Parts: sequence; C-alpha cells; structure tokens
Amino acid sequence: MKIGVLTSGGDCPALNAVLRGLGKYVYENIPKAEIIGIADGYGGLIDGEYRKMSRSDFSGILNVGGTILGTSRQPFKKMTLKTDDDPVTKAEKMKENYKAMKLDCLVTLGGAGTHKSAALLSSLGLNVIGLPKTIDNDIYGTDVTFGFHTAVEIATECIDRVHTTAASHGRTMLVEIMGNKVGWLTLYAGIAGGADIILLPELPFDTERVLKKIRERAEEGKAFSIIAVAEGAMTEEEAKMKKKDRMAARAEKGYTTVTGELAGLIGQQVGVDTRVVVPGHMQRGGAPSPYDRLLSTQIGSYAGSLIKQGIFGVSVAVRGEQMTYNRLEDIAGKQKAVPADHPLIKAARDIGISFGVKR
Repeated sequence: MKIGVLTSGGDCPALNAVLRGLGKYVYENIPKAEIIGIADGYGGLIDGEYRKMSRSDFSGILNVGGTILGTSRQPFKKMTLKTDDDPVTKAEKMKENYKAMKLDCLVTLGGAGTHKSAALLSSLGLNVIGLPKTIDNDIYGTDVTFGFHTAVEIATECIDRVHTTAASHGRTMLVEIMGNKVGWLTLYAGIAGGADIILLPELPFDTERVLKKIRERAEEGKAFSIIAVAEGAMTEEEAKMKKKDRMAARAEKGYTTVTGELAGLIGQQVGVDTRVVVPGHMQRGGAPSPYDRLLSTQIGSYAGSLIKQGIFGVSVAVRGEQMTYNRLEDIAGKQKAVPADHPLIKAARDIGISFGVKR
C-alpha cells in the first residue's frame, strides 16, 4: 500500500507530531506499507514533488515545530479554474499525479481550505483522509484541532507579560490575537491571561461600551487595562458593511484591523496611555505543548487505523475523549464559530469581563 501525506495551509504547532503518529502506526501495523511525503502541501501534489519516507524520518520530530514536509497555501477557488494558458485545472493535475505516484490513499493535514480541497479530491474518486489542523480551532465537527492549545499557551504568555508593563506604566494594552474569522483563540487566551475586555469577530462590539469599561476601571483606582482583540474583531457599524467596504474604510484611515483605531480612540476619549502588541506568527511557531503532542499522537495513529480499515472520504474528529470521523462532504465549507451563549463567555461575563456588547 502506498500512502501519500502532505501538510497544507498556514504553519501550525504539532504538524510533525501528527506525521510521527501516522508514520509510526503505518510502519508498525500495515505490512508492506510505503509512505510518500509530498512537498509543500497541495503545491507538491500539483507539481509532482515527493519522496519516499522511511521509519527514521518519523523519529525525533515529536517536539519539533514546523513541518518536515513544508507547506503552502493553495486557494480553493483556484482549484477548478481553467485559463487559456493552462486548460488543465489544479484539481485535475493533482488527480493525475496521485495516479502517477500510484497512491492508494492521500492524507492531508490542514485547516478549512485544505478540507475543502480534500473533499473536492474525494469527489473526483481519490481515497482521502483529512486531519484537523489549525490554531483557530474552527474546523466543523470536531471539539478541538491540533495546534490550538499550543497557540493558546503562547498567546496567554504574551498577555501575561504585557500585564507587568501595563501595571508599571499605568497603560491600557491591546493585544491582537490571531483569528480573522473566529475568536476561539482570543476567547481562551483572553480568559486565561486575565484580560479585562475580550473582542471577538462573532460579537461585533460597541465602542462606547469598551470606553465605558475602561473609565469604570479608572474610577475604581485600577490604573491599567488589558484588552484581548481578535484580528477579525469589528465594531457594530463595521459588521453592517460588506467585507470589501469595511477593508476600504479601514485603509482610508490607515488601519488593517480595528485594534489600532480603537487604541487611538481610548487615548483620545479616555485620556489614558495606550499601546498595541501583535504577537503575530509567534503563535504559529515553536514546539507543541504536551497536550498537543498527546492529541497529535492520537490523531495520527487513528488516521493510520482508518487507512488499515479502508475508510476514506472522511476527516478525523475529536469528540470528548474519543477519536471518530466525519464525512468530508458533510464538513467542507462549514465553520465552527464561537456561539454567543458559550459557557466560557458566560463565565467570563460573570467575573466582570466585558465583550463590548449588551449583556
């Protein structure tokens, strides 16, 4: 049996840990199996760049960040696009190379876009298994994605460190956390880091409520405030706009996210010193946490068991403490957003954390 494997989309902690779990299961449990590592995500499958992987390739990588296969982004909307210069679509090229490599199945480690492409390849007759990777934790049908908890630890540590300098200088610090479409990472890190205000894409905020919270803290003798802002957070006014118009309006003001503008308003209208901190790609890098190493070992091993059973066209999922799977066609294109009534949001509100919205 020849098994192709690739890592696609944005970098994420624990990619190597999942590869290790998969590789070790396959070589321990599937006789005469051969794993083919495809370079740089779907790009390598499109261009036919791959190599045979031995047992030794999967040793010593459990705690190593990044991906030994490399990764790239291949927008889903371009997968079926034909041009005058190239009438063969990327999806068709991937199918051709899948057959040329004589693969029996393909395992894809990736997020929402990767899963949409995996579902497309499955619909074209390829045996595909998707593995849920993203620091955003937004894959539909699974409780958690690998890489998420490591990113939570990194973002939380950033907020922790910001606390001391905010207290020393009496400043309001805005920490912009990754999450363009969903706010899971900001919600978890904001609560764990002791933020006073948490702003999420799912809950467009009222600027006046944010300013009021900071004023109230100042009146209570609290000289500093911490605001955890998801990069995709927006005001109530912005939420009424189309994305194109919203981005144009921000660009006109000299901003790409709401964080910088909000920091300016706090300084002007509340009269406190503000600073913006953007951890950025630090949240994607470094060694995976112990939790993610455990989770990734389970996910990789479980994917190997699905291959052995001949179960394809699915994505591995975590429900409670159990490994299971969803059909790719049932989850592709769907997003797991933070619900307004999530227990963590209720707990945060109960201890005085503001989300900038009416309770």
